[in-house]
Amino acid sequence: MGGLDAVDGLGDPDGLDGLDALLVCLQLTDSAFPSGFYTLSHGLEGYAQAKAVTPDTLPGLLADLLRHGVGPSDATALVLAHRAATAGDWELLAETDQRLHATRLNRELRLAATRTGRQLLDIARESVGGEPLERYAALVAEKRAPGCQAVAAGVAYASAGVPVQQAVASDLFAFCTSFVGAALRLRLTDHRKAQVVLRAASPVIREVVSAALERDLADLGGCVPVADAMSGRHERAEARLFMS
Repeated sequence: MGGLDAVDGLGDPDGLDGLDALLVCLQLTDSAFPSGFYTLSHGLEGYAQAKAVTPDTLPGLLADLLRHGVGPSDATALVLAHRAATAGDWELLAETDQRLHATRLNRELRLAATRTGRQLLDIARESVGGEPLERYAALVAEKRAPGCQAVAAGVAYASAGVPVQQAVASDLFAFCTSFVGAALRLRLTDHRKAQVVLRAASPVIREVVSAALERDLADLGGCVPVADAMSGRHERAEARLFMS
């Protein structure tokens, strides 16, 4: 792997270190990576059940979730976790994980975050390796950290030497591909239009990455009350295709 030097800017972003970082990003964001993201709709199924989303409003919903939900919460936590793992600040890492978990208002969202996070952590320890992942795994095992997906991802990227900006952009793209994948299964789009939605999200991803890099721990937490309400309805639905 490129090592932590690449995180600190000492590696060559255009050379083999940069290429290895790209390969790690491609692996961790691949839909075949068994983190459990395919079991999530990120609240979309709740919107669909309430008939509150259509193919035309799907791109706008994704943009809103990125800007006001995922960006201030998961993306920010990933940045903070990446920096904490790189610096060896395990107390900050645990606190970041605890705060992110506390921002999940619904049980299904908390459960989804920790199930996918612990799965990601387990597989990353085998496939990526490194001291940051082992130290984080110990925090989770000791119940000092809940094991949220965004934090696990931040530690995995740091352990692999992926620069923080590239790491958060990759994870946001993974969220978007998971979201449109759920839209496909819910018949809210088709495969061709899904690619249009993904490409249209790129400027929003850039905006969200930039904002996440500027936040600190006190700023962690999104505000998406309608999405929280939809998740609450979804949690009590009689039939569900997705975990969230």
